[in-house]
Amino acid sequence: MKVRRSVRSLRWVAVREVRADVPLLVCLAVLVALLTAVAAAGPGLLDRLAGRALASRLEQEQQVEPGILFSARFEQADSADADAWASDLAEDLLPVTEVIANAAPDALNGGLVHDSTRVELPFLRTVVGAGEAGLGLVYASDAPGRGAYVEGRPPARSGKRVEIAVSTRTRDALKLRLGQKLPLSPGALENVQATAVVVGFFTTDGAGTKSGDAKAASAEGGDRLWHEVPLLAGPSRFPPRSAAGLDWEARALVAPGTVTALQAQAGAVLTVTWGMRLDLDEGTAAGFAGDQGQGELQRLLVRYPDDARSVFCGDIADFGGMFCEIGPHPASTLQHSTHLPDALTDFGRQWRQGRVVISFALASLLVVGLLAAAVTALLAVRRSLDAHRLQRARGASATGLALARAVHTAPAVLLGLVAGIAAARSLPGPSPTYAQALLVAGLVWLLLPALTWHALRDRSARTGGRPVPFAAGRRLTAEAVVLLLAAAGVVALRTRGTAAEAGPDPLLAAVPALLALATVAVLVRCYPLPVRILARMSARRRGVVALIALSRAAKEAPARALALLVLVVTLAGAVFGGFVAGTLAEGRREAAGWQVGADASYLGAQRSPAVAERLAQVRGVRETVSVRQLRVDPTSATSGSRYGIASLVGIDGARLRAAAPHSPAARALDAAGLTGPRSGTGIRVLATGARAGDRLTVTLHGRKMDLRVAGPLPDDVLQDPALGPVRGTTPSRERLLLADNRDLTAIGASDYEGSSLLLYGPHLDVQTLRSLVPRAGHDTAVGELRIRSEEEADAAADGMISVLRAAHTTCTALAVLLALLALVLELLLSAEARGRTTAYLRTLGLGGRATTGLHFLQLLPMVVAAVAGGTALGLTLPALLGPALDLREFTGGPAAPTPHPDLLLTAALGAGLGMLVVVAVGVETWIGRRRGLGAVLRLGRNGD
Repeated sequence: MKVRRSVRSLRWVAVREVRADVPLLVCLAVLVALLTAVAAAGPGLLDRLAGRALASRLEQEQQVEPGILFSARFEQADSADADAWASDLAEDLLPVTEVIANAAPDALNGGLVHDSTRVELPFLRTVVGAGEAGLGLVYASDAPGRGAYVEGRPPARSGKRVEIAVSTRTRDALKLRLGQKLPLSPGALENVQATAVVVGFFTTDGAGTKSGDAKAASAEGGDRLWHEVPLLAGPSRFPPRSAAGLDWEARALVAPGTVTALQAQAGAVLTVTWGMRLDLDEGTAAGFAGDQGQGELQRLLVRYPDDARSVFCGDIADFGGMFCEIGPHPASTLQHSTHLPDALTDFGRQWRQGRVVISFALASLLVVGLLAAAVTALLAVRRSLDAHRLQRARGASATGLALARAVHTAPAVLLGLVAGIAAARSLPGPSPTYAQALLVAGLVWLLLPALTWHALRDRSARTGGRPVPFAAGRRLTAEAVVLLLAAAGVVALRTRGTAAEAGPDPLLAAVPALLALATVAVLVRCYPLPVRILARMSARRRGVVALIALSRAAKEAPARALALLVLVVTLAGAVFGGFVAGTLAEGRREAAGWQVGADASYLGAQRSPAVAERLAQVRGVRETVSVRQLRVDPTSATSGSRYGIASLVGIDGARLRAAAPHSPAARALDAAGLTGPRSGTGIRVLATGARAGDRLTVTLHGRKMDLRVAGPLPDDVLQDPALGPVRGTTPSRERLLLADNRDLTAIGASDYEGSSLLLYGPHLDVQTLRSLVPRAGHDTAVGELRIRSEEEADAAADGMISVLRAAHTTCTALAVLLALLALVLELLLSAEARGRTTAYLRTLGLGGRATTGLHFLQLLPMVVAAVAGGTALGLTLPALLGPALDLREFTGGPAAPTPHPDLLLTAALGAGLGMLVVVAVGVETWIGRRRGLGAVLRLGRNGD
């Protein structure tokens, strides 16, 4: 019976030991699974995020028009007696469309698709109920179907009459009715006499359309059509007594037969345009997101137009002849235009910076995870230390005990490794990097044996709890090494930049850990000093709680280094990500203001003065300001020395002062008196690098002009958004001359290299503005209209910013959870010592509230130091990285974006950490009240 009882007791002891180790094994398994999943999926995650960002960027770049445009001119059919109405232009264009689509490279995985085929006829004159109108006719393969029509039907493809369909806005503005006949007379399209019949009215706002996939696709194509040909959505009104002699300008949809019939009447050469859209899914885009992939995509986009041109008509150069065919129509060879290569170049520069931000987030997550594993191992060592010391006293070796711990935790680590790799494999994209996963799992696995050996080695057994000789010198050496490594890492990263290959950069991943270590080394040295001062001040007052708590907090500062490191890394990563996200969001808005200059701006106003006049009269435009720029090479009128290549910018100073009172350029001109009456000869200017009274001379078309410097140009004028539209379209120049337009009357309008009409008004009629100047970029003859609200909307919808925010938010959330785990474990590590102190004071009559205050004050200095150090490190990281993180690549603009830290996130993190400490103190106080003094105070052990 005694033997059975002893066996049962031994089994119970074994089961109890296994149960005691279950939390440790579960914690290790979860940590290994999470860290190996992050390490294995990290490179693939970067590729997937890059693919998502690239796909989003391509979609955004093609909102205005398809990425690749092909065009060809074609004449009327060869046969002189052919019936123009019998020709079906849509059928004639279809083989060419198939040729262009089939020439798309196979490597794009079907991502280059046909978007639209369109033919636009020059406008014809007609008379409507609202007056005389210029009516342009458009055939579009992507025109909306019958479901978009609120009245009538689309123009019929068969028939021998001109049928047109217009939008409901055009119907209401021109006072049209269904079945109305409109006489068409020559306008820009000559020799035409016909009668058009209004057969349908369509809506452009999606109202009244029927549901269904086909209808939805038709509506989507119609939305693009309205944006690219805005006069189809609504007409535009000419100003009174305009040179065109018209009251309205509008567009109408027609059938393809109408195009050939009117072409035959006019004997005109028309142009057909094919739009090809590059729509890559995230998986395909990921293959082209890296540096090598971008180069390959650039090569494919350069070769594709030549391949399509060769298949369409052979290798025939375009000398203006009609050597090709579109059905029975003689046609020219294909011409093409695309802005996608430039968009890819911009994306490549920006993604290299985005990879820096994401790599920092991943590195911070891994560091916090490894620190959590270290705290877990320390807690396991602390709990088993008495038993292991007893085994050492009985002859066991430290190495043997460490190996036993390694074998004991191997199944949990292996289980976590398998789970992490399985999670990484379940994600779409490239295969996981198993080497990194094995390396991380090995580090976590070896932590516990290494710490066990360190705690049980012979030197530790000999010294016991006594101070180790030369400990201060070793600590100083370790801190110096950490500081030197952190400085070397920052210098190397600033000098070398980021690695060009895909995947995490090892140096980039090591720098945040080194900087956090350096910050903790400084904090551990510095923050005990003010704590000791506070302790001495509290000694002069009644009560011992503050004195004891602050004294122990200062004394135990080195022991808090691990917990401090966890908090600093977590806070620094979160603050850094919020800082970058906030700076990018504000920087994109500032860059949009620089590109537009006002609420809207019209670039190229000197080329199209009629369009500029009509824009100025649009509803909502309160004030207009003309800005012009001229490249000059002045010389000193006294010494003859060169001043340097400069931009001479002229502004309507008085009007700018009225429209934008806070404009630095307007204030500078007004302060210098340049907006007042002109006195004397010469052009009065404010100049960079010059003094008041200096005289400069410029030569323009063999004619010399004198420039009189009224004063130096203030520095803030260089960043004035009013100058952005003209300065942003020309190469950057070191020197700038600013003058009022009234002094520049001797310079002809054609001499300026750039001009802009700034439009001010809080409630601009954007739809009318766009009807005058479409946003589509292929027609630059009418100039470019930029609208602030559109630019800001594009900046807010940038997929790369969304990717950075998503990656930062995910990594920060996981890091906070791991930091919470590590902090709880760290509190458990030091709970025994605080419990003994509290028990001593309870025997002396310390109350419950005082006990709570003791715990709180003892932890408060560490939390304050962590918040200060983590926040400071997160805010200074962009400056420390220097060229390795250039946020201007994301934003553009005249200078680097103004830093905008996320104060709400920083405050939330600090408040959350404070709440965590309050909860921990409350729980520990509650546990301490339930625990008897005999469970803590035991004479003869640990100095009790």
